[in-house]
Amino acid sequence: MDLRAHIRTVPDFPKPGILFYDISTILANADAWKACVAQLKEIIEPIKPDLLIGIESRGFLPAAPLALELGIGFTMVRKKGKLPGQTIGHEYELEYGTDTVEIQADAIEKGQRVVILDDLLATGGTMRAAIDLATKVGADVAACACIIELEGLGGRDEMNAPCHSLVQYEV
Repeated sequence: MDLRAHIRTVPDFPKPGILFYDISTILANADAWKACVAQLKEIIEPIKPDLLIGIESRGFLPAAPLALELGIGFTMVRKKGKLPGQTIGHEYELEYGTDTVEIQADAIEKGQRVVILDDLLATGGTMRAAIDLATKVGADVAACACIIELEGLGGRDEMNAPCHSLVQYEV
């Protein structure tokens, strides 16, 4: 199935000049959603991860059902202050300032093979921060994956792990 037919574009969101690629329309169509998860499974299953990591918040959407399909666990990387219990954080640079992502301190066992998922890869800052955080807590980051990749923004170049995407748009 061509997932492009199920991705809505929203001009001028979240601000003027931005064309937003919305996966809500994939989620709303059961056949498209099943196809999306199946396509991700085809890419990720041969990597043989022990655990999937979803990035807040839209990365949770593909990571959780895919973990069930693969029979493995799922954990979350979230913005600072959003996870209960002891957390480990990683600060990273934004275009104008910094941000911090966190993971629960006991979410990953040292040496676990992980794949990190998000809905979209643009400049790569958040995905790279999640990779760095997972590495910091002892994970073996085998790959990262997303549903949509915006080519031309340099996101893939920021990754220090193999990167997979289902749909690419040139921007």
